[in-house]
Amino acid sequence: NEDSFLLRPGLYAVCDGMGGARAGEVASQMACLGLLSVDPASADAEALREAIIKANTAIIQRSTSESELLGMGTTLTAALLTDDTLLIAHVGDSRAYLMREGELAQVTDDHSWVGEMMRRGELTHEQAARHPHRSVITKALGTDMVLDPDMLELTVAPGDRVLICSDGLTGMVSDEIIAQVLGK
Repeated sequence: NEDSFLLRPGLYAVCDGMGGARAGEVASQMACLGLLSVDPASADAEALREAIIKANTAIIQRSTSESELLGMGTTLTAALLTDDTLLIAHVGDSRAYLMREGELAQVTDDHSWVGEMMRRGELTHEQAARHPHRSVITKALGTDMVLDPDMLELTVAPGDRVLICSDGLTGMVSDEIIAQVLGK
C-alpha cells in the first residue's frame, strides 16, 4: 500500500504513491507532510497551491539524489475547508466527490490517459473501467518540475458530504455504491 493521508481539522488529503518498491510510499508521505505548512485557520488557495508545488520540488530533489527512489511520484487530492467554502487541490487520479441532497458528483477530473479519452468522448464510463491503461497517470507530484495543480472552489452547505479517495476505492467500488454509503 503506497497511500498516505492527512487529517487535520479543516485540511484533509489523500495521496497515492507510484514508483515501485518503497518509492511510492515515500513520495505519498512527503506530499502529505508538505501540507503541514498550511494553516487551515488562515490559508487560502494560493497557500495550498504553494505547499503542493514545494512538496513536488522536494519529491523530485529526493528522487534524483537517492537512486532507490528514482522515478517516485504521487497523486494528491486535498480539501481545505474555510467557513462555507471548500478548496480542492488536485493532481493525478485520486478523486474528490461532493454529495448534496442525495446526488453524488465527482468534482475532480482524473489526470490519466483514460480520463483524457473520456473527456474527448472517445470512451464511455463503462469502457474506461475496463481499459487496460486506466492506471496510466498523466500528471503527478514528482514527475515534472513545473506543476500546476487543479484548484477548485466550491460553496458547501449544511448536509453536504465530501469524499476524497485514491483509485484504490474507485477502481473497486462503483459510484452508485459510494453514493449509497455516503447517503446513509
